[in-house]
Amino acid sequence: MLRGALLRMTDPISSAEPRVFAPRNAWRFVTENLAAVVLLSVILVIPCFWHQRIQAGDLGSHMYNAWLAELVERHEISGVDVVWQWTNVLFDLLVANAAKILGFVAAERIVASASVALFFWSTFALIASFSGRPPWGLTPFLLILAYGYAFHMGFLNYYLSLGLAFLALAAVWQKGTGNWLIGVAIGLLAIVAHPIGFAFCYGAALYAWLSEKLCGFWRVSLSVLGLLILLCVRWFFKLQSEFDADWTNKRQAFDILGTDQMKVFGHNYTLLAGVALVWVVVICLGALYNWAIRGEKPLARLVLAVDLYLLSIVAIKALPENVRFGTSGAWAGLLGSRLTLISAVFGLLLLACLKLPPWHVRGTIVIATIFLALLYHDTGGLDRMEENARALVTELPPGTRIVAVAKAPTDWRVPFVYHSIERACIGRCFSYGNYEPSSSQFRVRTAPGTSLVVNSDFKAQAIARGDYTVQPGDLPLVSIFQCDAADWTRLCATELRIGSKTGKPN
Repeated sequence: MLRGALLRMTDPISSAEPRVFAPRNAWRFVTENLAAVVLLSVILVIPCFWHQRIQAGDLGSHMYNAWLAELVERHEISGVDVVWQWTNVLFDLLVANAAKILGFVAAERIVASASVALFFWSTFALIASFSGRPPWGLTPFLLILAYGYAFHMGFLNYYLSLGLAFLALAAVWQKGTGNWLIGVAIGLLAIVAHPIGFAFCYGAALYAWLSEKLCGFWRVSLSVLGLLILLCVRWFFKLQSEFDADWTNKRQAFDILGTDQMKVFGHNYTLLAGVALVWVVVICLGALYNWAIRGEKPLARLVLAVDLYLLSIVAIKALPENVRFGTSGAWAGLLGSRLTLISAVFGLLLLACLKLPPWHVRGTIVIATIFLALLYHDTGGLDRMEENARALVTELPPGTRIVAVAKAPTDWRVPFVYHSIERACIGRCFSYGNYEPSSSQFRVRTAPGTSLVVNSDFKAQAIARGDYTVQPGDLPLVSIFQCDAADWTRLCATELRIGSKTGKPN
C-alpha cells in the first residue's frame, strides 16, 4: 500500500484549477489519501518510541530545565528564575505545559513526535504547494531530514520554527488573500520558536513573490540583489570584531548542498551521505534524459527552485558558523550547520520540479532504511548510557549536585551526549554545570547568589569539556563520568575534591 502511494503522483493542487483556501486543500488531500497519510505518520514517529527515552542531544537539557521551571513555579527551589521571553521558547513551553498533565516522559514523547510530524508534513505541503503535486517519491528523503543533524543535535526550537516556516510558505504559495493571511499568522508563530525560522519565512516569501512578479532584466537583478545582500552580511560580521564571528568548520565541500544533515554520528553516516548524493545525481541525469529525449519538460517553477537553492547555499557560506553578540553574551553557534537543513529542503524542491524516473523511489527507500537502522543502533548506545546514569543517581541523596561529563565516540558529529545524564537527574539531583541558565538564551536563568548551577557560560563550557578545576565554593559536588575505556556507555560516580578536574576525578 505504501509503495503504491509513493509511486502515485496525483495532483492535489492542480495549477489548472482555481486557487482555493489552503486548509480546504489540505483536508481534501488527507481524506483522499487517508491510508497513506496514516501509515506514513505511524512510520514517521517510530524513532520517538523505539528506546526508553528519545536520544536527541540537547533534548535532555530541555527536559531537565522544564523540570527546574516546574520546581521554581512551585517555590521548591531557589537559585534560578523563570523569565518571560518572546523567542527560542516554543518547544520548552509545550513540554512544560504537557508535563504538568502527563508527566515528563509522556510529554517528551508527545511533543517531540508532534514536532517531527509538523516538520515532515509541513515540508511535504511546501513541496506539494510549490510543484502542484504531492512529493510521494521524495518522502524517504523527507524522513531522513526529519531525523537528521538538526533533530539529533536537539535544536528543537529551531526545528519547530522551520516546520512552521515551511507550513506558512506552503499556504502563501497557494496564493489568495486568505492563504496569505494564514501564512503571515503562522510565520509570526515561528518567531516564538526561533528567530531563524521567522526570518527565513518572510524572506523566502518576499523573494518568491517578487520573483514571480518580475521578468527579464528585473528578475535577474533580483537574484543579483539577493547575492549582494548576503555578501554584505558577511562583510558586516567581518568588520564587527566585537561579535567574535568565525567561519571555521570541518564541513566538506558538498555538505552545503544539504547532505550535511545526514551526518549525525559516525563515519557510516558520511559514507551514506555520499551514496545519497550520488543517487541524487543519477536520478537528475534520468530526469535530464526524460527532458531531452522524451520531451518531459520540468515545471515552470524550476528556475525559482534553482534560485532559492543557490541562495541558500550562498547564505551558508556568508553567515558565520559561530557568533557572539556582545563580549559577555553566549554563543549563537553552528549557524551554517543549521542552515544546511534549509538548503536540503530547497534541493528537494528542485527535484520535485523535475520529471524524475519512476525507479528513483527504490533507491531513496533503501537509503532511508539504512539511515534509520544506523540511528537505531547508535541511539541505543545513548539509551544504555542514560539507563546507567539513572541507576547511579537513584543511589545519591535527593538534591545532590552533580556534574555530567561524558564524551561521544571520536568519530561522532553530535557531541552533546552528557545531556542525557542531566535528564536522568529529573526528580532526584541537580546538574551544576547545565549551560542553559547561565547562557541567558532560555527562560530558565540563574539568580544572584545561586549555588544550584554555575552562573557563568564559560564555567559551564569548561565543566562540559571536563577541564574545570573544582573550587572550594563548588563543593559538595559529585561527578558522573565515563569510567570504562572499552565501553563508553558505562558510568561511575565519585565525590569531587578541591583541585579535582571534572573530567578526571582524583
